[in-house]
Amino acid sequence: MKKHQLGFTMIELIVVIVILGILAATALPKFIDLNSDAKGAALKGVAGAAASAMTINYSGCAVTQHAPTAGKCVKVDDCNDLGTVMQGGLPTGYTVADGALAANGTEATCTITQTDGGLTATFVGIGAGI
Repeated sequence: MKKHQLGFTMIELIVVIVILGILAATALPKFIDLNSDAKGAALKGVAGAAASAMTINYSGCAVTQHAPTAGKCVKVDDCNDLGTVMQGGLPTGYTVADGALAANGTEATCTITQTDGGLTATFVGIGAGI
């Protein structure tokens, strides 16, 4: 009687290991750089929140005829005033460059910088309560 061998040969196992090595070598670099992608996405999120905060503040000021009023209208005459209009202030790890917003409704492109990595993004600042 002949015995039937069950299992994989050494050659088959080596081929599988080589294929897994090739797949790992091509996929690994994609996962290594996710940190910078996450930082960029966070920066875009903060910039979007900044633009929304400026718009909401301007709307509140329009209701009060641009008279600074607690809970409705905060005076914003510089891009750097962003921290006063965002609930909770400007998140840690971000700075906003100075940029004049001369009059009510004046729009200017403001720059926000992520201190860890030096990435920058822009948002529209709107003068209000002036």
